[in-house]
Amino acid sequence: MSTLALTLGSAGLPVDFLSKEAHAFENMDMKLQFKKDGKFKIVQFNDTQDDENIDRRTVQLMEKVLDTEKPDFVVLNGDNITGGCDTPNEMKQAINNVAQPMEKRSIKWAITYGNHDEDSTPKSGLNEEDMLKLYMSYKYNMNQPSSKGVTGTGNMNLLIRNSKGNDAAFNLWLMDGGRYAPQTIGGQDFKGYPTWDWLRFNQVNWYAETSKKIEKQFGRKIPSLMYVHIPLWEHRYMWFGSVDGRTAAHHENAVKKHGITGERNEDECLGPVNSGMFSAILDRGDVKGVFCGHDHVNTYSGNYYGVLLGYAGSTGFGAYGLPGADRNRLRGARVFNLDENTENVLVETHMVFAKDYGIDLTANDQSTAPAPIDATKKHEKIVR
Repeated sequence: MSTLALTLGSAGLPVDFLSKEAHAFENMDMKLQFKKDGKFKIVQFNDTQDDENIDRRTVQLMEKVLDTEKPDFVVLNGDNITGGCDTPNEMKQAINNVAQPMEKRSIKWAITYGNHDEDSTPKSGLNEEDMLKLYMSYKYNMNQPSSKGVTGTGNMNLLIRNSKGNDAAFNLWLMDGGRYAPQTIGGQDFKGYPTWDWLRFNQVNWYAETSKKIEKQFGRKIPSLMYVHIPLWEHRYMWFGSVDGRTAAHHENAVKKHGITGERNEDECLGPVNSGMFSAILDRGDVKGVFCGHDHVNTYSGNYYGVLLGYAGSTGFGAYGLPGADRNRLRGARVFNLDENTENVLVETHMVFAKDYGIDLTANDQSTAPAPIDATKKHEKIVR
């Protein structure tokens, strides 16, 4: 038996975590763990979306949320940076701006990608794979590359072990939602259709097959949350309680049916193709919620046929917001409270806002010079 296997065994973890079957889904990570009281908290930041000269209030909001909520894990769910970075170093500074709030507090975190993360790539030369290596260089980052043959960068799952450390209690799916639809498919363009991207079939299949392997490994379905930047079509269906109807009356009925809370101030910016991910989720029965960003001024969530669908709004003050003086009213983050002693583990989720912390909401630009990158500090990865 290997030294690592002996170490896991002495720590109370099943040695078969190292079996060939376990390695079939190599992104499994059991180094997230529920606290002794059976609780675990996640914070979702979305659309920090700035360059190296980040609006100071974005970092201020992140820090205040982290200090108040004290989460066990943070997900930056896409559009973490945007255009404006002219060099590789400026790209590194932009990434460092949004990494430091967690790093300084020793909070584990990971990212997904959105449609704007490569906006600076033509100038800086750093693509998503290059950026992922930068993110992974941070001590508390938990990202891993996608499995081979899966579209996108950094598609992965993170298992959270229970408070005793001897079993899986919850799972997180981090999906790369892509950027934009291709120019043409089958010789036809997408004029008249939404032109954002969608989860491809191989990503949906990867989720379904990995979910099955996890179920086989642990003898049961492990409840989970899925994070993806661009919403599913089902987000829109839920808001109106209809595929075709989009009136106030449709929404009023949907609120009663799906328990919708929060705001919808812009149309969902979707891809032209329904990925089928929601159908796969219903088939597998392990995902308890799918949460996105992308549409900065939407903050709603609801229960759509047993699966929570929702938004986290925009954390970044440098990105677009509401019109006029209300521009920054909805800047915030989403909090998820988990309890391993409940059936679905996910107990509740809610938004917190910059206004809750007394942060200046003036509709102006408060960009600041980037925080220095400590070149003398070697980022040592957590041993996993």
